[in-house]
Amino acid sequence: MTSPAQVIKTRLPNPPPPVPVLLRQVHSALEEIKARDTVEIDVRGKTSVCDFMIVTSGTSTRHVKSIADEVVRYAKKLDLQPLGVEGEQEAEWVLVDLGDVIVHVMLPRVREFYALERLWTVGDQPPETETESEDRL
Repeated sequence: MTSPAQVIKTRLPNPPPPVPVLLRQVHSALEEIKARDTVEIDVRGKTSVCDFMIVTSGTSTRHVKSIADEVVRYAKKLDLQPLGVEGEQEAEWVLVDLGDVIVHVMLPRVREFYALERLWTVGDQPPETETESEDRL
């Protein structure tokens, strides 16, 4: 006997909210629930998965899950159902996929280990000049 697969109905509103509006809504949710050390990364031109990634931290697994839940709640105010939410069970790293914006909510130790900010910003800084290198010596 097999059990039927669970189907999660997700959809983007037609038309989806503009990215700046979605970003403001996400930041409002993060401020409301007191997320820590929030960083917004523009990944346009680096990946086709999304336009922006937001990385933030919670103080405990309960806080991480609550932050993700708040992001989902605020997205729904824009009539936007998340395309996916992953990691809620363990709640050490919860990913909320809102289409053009992906939110990573992590415990500080997990965030430090994976270093997403460094991964997605490599090469963003202009190479230092020869003079700058000599000045540090």
